[in-house]
Amino acid sequence: MAEMPRNFLASAEILLSCPQDVMKRLCAHFVEFGTVAVDGACSRIDTAFGSASMEACQGCLKVRAEGRDESSLAYVKLSIAEHLLNFASAENPSIVWQGDGAVGQPLPYFREMRVVRTASVTPHMRRVTLAGNNLERFATGGLHIRLLLPRDGITPAWPVTGADGRPAWPEAEQRPDVRIYTLRRVDVEKGEVDIDFVLHEGEGMPGARFGCNADIGDIVGMTGPGGGSVAPADWYLLAGDETALPAIGRILEELPGDAQAVVRIEVADGAEEQPLASRAGLDVQWLHRNDIAPGKSTLLEDAVRKVRWPEDDRRVFAWAGCEYKSFRAIRSHLRQDRKLTREQHLVVAYWRCGFEGDTARREES
Repeated sequence: MAEMPRNFLASAEILLSCPQDVMKRLCAHFVEFGTVAVDGACSRIDTAFGSASMEACQGCLKVRAEGRDESSLAYVKLSIAEHLLNFASAENPSIVWQGDGAVGQPLPYFREMRVVRTASVTPHMRRVTLAGNNLERFATGGLHIRLLLPRDGITPAWPVTGADGRPAWPEAEQRPDVRIYTLRRVDVEKGEVDIDFVLHEGEGMPGARFGCNADIGDIVGMTGPGGGSVAPADWYLLAGDETALPAIGRILEELPGDAQAVVRIEVADGAEEQPLASRAGLDVQWLHRNDIAPGKSTLLEDAVRKVRWPEDDRRVFAWAGCEYKSFRAIRSHLRQDRKLTREQHLVVAYWRCGFEGDTARREES
């Protein structure tokens, strides 16, 4: 009889003044990303990559993390630690995991990648092909990865697993810049991924700078995948600006032939349009900003409001990725006007005027 694969496990006991309050906040957060069950002082969170069981005791929150493999477990530990430390920031609690996942070892969801090809897709979008080993996990589980971009002239030093489950980074001078990108294509057999970079000027743009200047042989780090995709449906709304084009392109290529997709894409002008392949039936409109600066137009949110939705009982799903203000407007429209449930839509702020990197995703206070 074949041996059943074991799950990977870790646990932590975290000293907190109000453990049940922190547990409730964790559960409230993860409702959007999985299934949550609360029974008095105990709770359980189940997500696509693993689960966490919690028990609020006197002055202590006991957490048990579980994943089907090392990477899944690492994601659970990372997610719990990041949000718990945020919710209990005034106490700055110590988190030390016991069990699987050794401290100081390479992150199981990290890969070192090498540039093997570059090509221009449009005047302001460049495709960079990266090669690496053991990329099976990057073909499923989310559209997005984090790129770790070495700074000019600096030999890269990559993060390792920290005691609290979060990455332990090298010293500041060796720490790479980190930006989130979409995996436009994943070829597991060839060990390659394509990433499309929007080229734009300005300070604090390490991703755009890398996309513009990448040469064959350049080395970067990659962690992931993560981020949501689309749920099974009969009718889709896909909306975004040029930063979301790689995700929209990949989603469309994976839709079945009996699906219908309404697609609204904001770009600078006609030169930034690109072919979109799909087996699904398509209704595509390109929205040109022309002389309006990125992030200052309402073209996308206006177009989403004008979309005609099915009037029958077809399953619907809406996906959008764009600048923060458009994200807020589109999400509000889908939830309040269209009455979509959390399972029927996913709207993401890909960037935010005046902010860098992950700060695009932080809600205003």
